[in-house]
Amino acid sequence: MTLSNAEEQLMHYLWKQKKAFSKDLINAYDDPKPATTTIATLLKRMQDKGFVGYEQVGRSREYYPLVKRKEYFGKHVNGLIKNFFNNDATQFASFFTETTNLSKTQLEQLKKIIDQQIKSK
Repeated sequence: MTLSNAEEQLMHYLWKQKKAFSKDLINAYDDPKPATTTIATLLKRMQDKGFVGYEQVGRSREYYPLVKRKEYFGKHVNGLIKNFFNNDATQFASFFTETTNLSKTQLEQLKKIIDQQIKSK
């Protein structure tokens, strides 16, 4: 299941804060800040989708992510590879390295990461 753009933006703030009350999440936004009811609706939808949990603290709820950032974005990247690159990671890597204007140093760092993955397999 995926998040809408608004839900994903809120999730970024929650991942960053690790645990937060709705007022803390609202304060993370630039002005004009979203309405309290908007954040409450987004959080409820995200709970229903299994992305967010909460702990009752007095009369307030402290929210926390149930899905790790790496896990969420890993599924997105795998979906991109499947849907846009015919499930061919080599095509994706070629596109990524050609279109992102990476420096020689960054390409060498990527090569090291790939070499380490090859050794571990």
